[in-house]
Amino acid sequence: MDPAVRSSLPPEAMGDVPGVCAVPLTRAIVQYRDVHEMDLAGGRIEDIGMALVVNGRYAAASEALDLGSGRAKVLDLSTELVVLDWAYEPTQEHVTELMERAADAEGMDALRRYAFRVGLRVLERVGFGPLTRPILLRIGYRDICRDFDLHEGTSIRILLGSGRVVRAHLDYEGCAVVFRTALHERDVALEQSLFDAFPDARLRRVRSSSPESGLEYHVQFGLPMSFGETRSVVASMRSGLARITARFEPDRFSELSRVVETFGARETLSGLNLVHTGADFESVGSAFTSSTVH
Repeated sequence: MDPAVRSSLPPEAMGDVPGVCAVPLTRAIVQYRDVHEMDLAGGRIEDIGMALVVNGRYAAASEALDLGSGRAKVLDLSTELVVLDWAYEPTQEHVTELMERAADAEGMDALRRYAFRVGLRVLERVGFGPLTRPILLRIGYRDICRDFDLHEGTSIRILLGSGRVVRAHLDYEGCAVVFRTALHERDVALEQSLFDAFPDARLRRVRSSSPESGLEYHVQFGLPMSFGETRSVVASMRSGLARITARFEPDRFSELSRVVETFGARETLSGLNLVHTGADFESVGSAFTSSTVH
């Protein structure tokens, strides 16, 4: 081919990633993680970690639409990537039209509602499995944050007293609630309250190698092996965080309880009809304490 003609052609998809085939990512529905984020580490509370790629010419700077917040994001998809599904062309075209009309609040609401419906349909079509588990946990924890402490980030702030604030966020890959403190020494009162609030989880104390970072407590849950177990884990997180809030901020907890009693707790996962793509698991307790299992 004439070099002059070749230079006038558009670049090949994924052309910036060496050693991979030239497959365009446009219309791909992907699961993204913190490592893919280029604009805001950790994302916003509306984000669910699942996005529709609207311009995937360059994997290292792909424009995508988060299917929870309905906001455009620039993601680096040149690293390890999970493609959950592919959107149909009419869906892609409709999303593009909605994005063009999203300059005002009404247009943005329409885009967000449609994007979230697309995301839920994809989850129902793909079903429960290791690839969708982090997204489902993220959606469940997002509901908890909205009920307990609605702000831009996906975390819950709890005042322990004397100006001490702990922030609880979800490690959705490892299925653990992480409590970040500003202290460098163990907090006995917080530790005991975490033991009491999460009796079925494993508590770990984590010291950072950075002198600027404080102590962390990781409340580790077992990885759910079914959609039902996922909902149970999210319910345990909610009840444990409620106990922590009631312990350290009783006035705030009373106010939150009244709001939840009036409007109900957010539970997006209850509206999903997910198929299970693996074997069924059922807890039978410990072999050391039960004599009825044969």
